[in-house]
Amino acid sequence: MGPGFWLPALTNILRAEGLSAWVAWAFAVPPICALFSPLIGGALADERFAAQKLLGWCSLASAATMIWAFGSLDLGLGPWWFITGMAAYSLVTGPTWGLLATISLTHLGDGERQYPLVRMASTLGWIMAGFITSYVINADSSPVSGYASAAARVFAGGLAFLMPNTPPLGVVKNWKTALGIGGFALFKNRDHAVLLGVTGLFSVPLAAFYMYAPELLKALGDITPTATMTIAQWSEVAAMFMLGGMMIRFRLKTLLMWGLGLSMLRFSMSGYAGHTWEVNWHVAGIALHGVCFTIYFVTAQVYLDRRVEPGMRGQAQGLLGLMMAGIGPLVGALFCGWLRNFLVNDKGQGWEMFWWVLAGIIGVCWAIFGMFYKGLRTAK
Repeated sequence: MGPGFWLPALTNILRAEGLSAWVAWAFAVPPICALFSPLIGGALADERFAAQKLLGWCSLASAATMIWAFGSLDLGLGPWWFITGMAAYSLVTGPTWGLLATISLTHLGDGERQYPLVRMASTLGWIMAGFITSYVINADSSPVSGYASAAARVFAGGLAFLMPNTPPLGVVKNWKTALGIGGFALFKNRDHAVLLGVTGLFSVPLAAFYMYAPELLKALGDITPTATMTIAQWSEVAAMFMLGGMMIRFRLKTLLMWGLGLSMLRFSMSGYAGHTWEVNWHVAGIALHGVCFTIYFVTAQVYLDRRVEPGMRGQAQGLLGLMMAGIGPLVGALFCGWLRNFLVNDKGQGWEMFWWVLAGIIGVCWAIFGMFYKGLRTAK
């Protein structure tokens, strides 16, 4: 729920504060700080601390860093105070996505069917946050959205300590495993390497979603872009309900290919909106985004739970988090920021090429995954 308050609104918040030139950096610096925190968090959960306690402390620390970051905007302390606050936020929240997956998949009786429903709860929270930002606290362009996120993080941190005990299952073998670097051994497996590599590349164009989809909405005349962006989460909810059954019927490779293929279509639709200047095409693309995200990333999490030994699962989820929340978004923020400034002028011309170039990158991901990922076939 926490990021749903401020992430879709961040570009518009910075522009309202006169910090338009800092948008790309605001999306690029945090992933730098989150490059290795998911790995270290996964290693700590595998080898030293109960995962639910680690999740709780990370959530509480993230609330403090939210107040630091958005409070600095409110007080007019300058952009570097905000950037460093967001960097600290990313450092402590980096492990949370993987920790939640580890806890859930450890305790659910039928993880493949039930885990998508757990993820659905976070999606519903995100939707609620977006509506609160736009219609309750009117903070589509205000630092107040960050304070609301901090309050939600405190509540989530308290709940985390009440989750089922998830003790570490691995042992500390050397300094590499203690720091989570041992997780890179997963790249020795061809399928693991393809999945993780494609995830990193796929996350490059995805960085544009929260950076520039709200800006295009506003340019097309939408006065509540943060609430409109929650359409992606509504479609996520629908996808969550279907995904459990789909995992039983289809190979994981098939689902991952569908996730990438639909993402190409989704970005192409936003490009067509920029070409025709019709907002409905962009809204339809936003709606499809939730389906694509769910099919690909939840399936990827389940894949790692299936294919990686129990003592390495926390590090495996952390490595996935590194690719999708660290390396990919870091490169994506810088690349998408450059691409937007290169292709889109002050009159709003060029949005179609911006989104179509990103769709082409996803097409490359689709081709690489289709050619090099093999998967496990069920014996007849």
